[in-house]
Amino acid sequence: MNELAAEVARRRTFAIISHPDAGKTTLTEKLLLYSGAIQLAGAVRAKKAGRATTSDWMEMERERGISVTTSVMSFEYPHPELPADAPPVQVNLLDTPGHADFGEDTYRVLTAVDAALMVIDGAKGVEERTEKLIEICRLRDTPVVTFINKLDRECLDPLDLMNDVEKKLGMACAPLTWPIGMGKRFKGVYDLIHNRLHLFHAQGHDKIQQGILVEGLHDPRLDELLGDQVEELRQAAELLVEAGAPLDRDAFLAGKQTPLLFGSAMNNFGVRELLEAYIRLAPGPLSREAVTGPAAATAPAPGESVPTRAVEPTEAPFSGFVFKIQANMDPNHRDRMAFLRVCSGVFERGMRAFHCRLGREVGLGNATMFMARDREIVEAAYAGDIIGLPNHGTIKIGDTFTAGEQLRFTGIPSFAPELFRRVLLKSPLKAKALAKGLHQLAEEGAIQVFKPLVGSMFVVGAVGQLQLEVMKHRLKSEYDVDADYESVDYTTARWVTPKPTTKSKIEVQKLLEGFLHKNQGNLAHDSHGDLAYLAPNKWNLAKVEERFPDLRFSSTREHT
Repeated sequence: MNELAAEVARRRTFAIISHPDAGKTTLTEKLLLYSGAIQLAGAVRAKKAGRATTSDWMEMERERGISVTTSVMSFEYPHPELPADAPPVQVNLLDTPGHADFGEDTYRVLTAVDAALMVIDGAKGVEERTEKLIEICRLRDTPVVTFINKLDRECLDPLDLMNDVEKKLGMACAPLTWPIGMGKRFKGVYDLIHNRLHLFHAQGHDKIQQGILVEGLHDPRLDELLGDQVEELRQAAELLVEAGAPLDRDAFLAGKQTPLLFGSAMNNFGVRELLEAYIRLAPGPLSREAVTGPAAATAPAPGESVPTRAVEPTEAPFSGFVFKIQANMDPNHRDRMAFLRVCSGVFERGMRAFHCRLGREVGLGNATMFMARDREIVEAAYAGDIIGLPNHGTIKIGDTFTAGEQLRFTGIPSFAPELFRRVLLKSPLKAKALAKGLHQLAEEGAIQVFKPLVGSMFVVGAVGQLQLEVMKHRLKSEYDVDADYESVDYTTARWVTPKPTTKSKIEVQKLLEGFLHKNQGNLAHDSHGDLAYLAPNKWNLAKVEERFPDLRFSSTREHT
């Protein structure tokens, strides 16, 4: 195996997904603790006192105890099945927002990972947000590992939780660990694969504890350690052998089966087993589909096919795409960082790469790797790694960088907003700061900004109310913009493009001119300069679509 293939093989890149409050960010902290990346795990609480979590670095996240941005964390961990002197696995972990209002950010993150870790609250089972996220994973057959959390509280029966996952998410469950009791009777978890008992202790949330090796489920030591609960464990294990499905790695990689583990992230139980199971089972970097040739930068003529190819992670030429932009990670410098997923080849410090959308070479100096807000200059990065590129306004979500080939990686969408507000400045002197703030937040994908063809005020669009609150908070704290936000009579937006028919350019131009003339009051340009129709209701939208059958009204647009 050559050096490139060896480096690619030791990468694991995954996102943690869950319904809000299932314990996702707490689990992220404990995974970092086990890796040695941090020495003290923080708690996710809406209090100013105490240590905050590593991944929730934004002020609003620390105040409310929620995650509203995606954090990227990289660390190394020894492979559990390789010799001690073998190179460790490079784990790239992305903690995503749990709140539904930030689903678009989560969707884009899932385009940049090779697997997902799903966290379920043991007391609530599979919740609505989890179902929607799994639908996204299923679009790409993303492999999913499941962690049932909060077993130190009263929970649903473990077998009922398994049935809930299988029924609602359509994936067979293969338990790798099994809980012993729950709530006040919670004794720990039993590793069904390695016959290791992991005993629960109510103290020492920040300490790493070793499991106890036993000689199978009939080892007399189990009777000593578990008392009258040992029979419950043995009966459950027998039932799983008879009725449960054994782990099938091919089915797991196809997204049809999920390995199931139990524990309590807050109390460090089941976390080591989870991390090691993920490293053993999850795939390394996968191939990615990309548009090739001139079609990568310019839309082909109507009727022409779009050439694509699979980019393999072990290809020598460098390639990667930007799936996220974050502004003001360092408030002292008002910086903007573009998150790039390396798809093939090697990124080297100071290298120059071809920016496919701009059609020219650019320098990629001072690229960084992350531990949430903390960062360090990266010397080399391989397929699967997530690196940060300083962005001075030239990089957008969806941009592809290569060693020279014209490529555009696909599947990075933007969704039509459902909430709209007109921005009214309290001080005209802040007009420039407002434009800059809205432009940068739109670049991140945090909100969408529309400039109506009629009138001078900006209209912002969001998927949910919390998104608007975050926008107001960030405009005030990061750009010192004080504004009022009034409702407008729009309920949705559609991006308008001519349908790919055989019409000539002159006919297309006449069609668009007629459309602009009749609908000027509802039209706006988004932050990319694309034309959008802002509809007051579904009936109005349906009527416009009926009147202009040669135009396409899209609820999503590809970032290009």
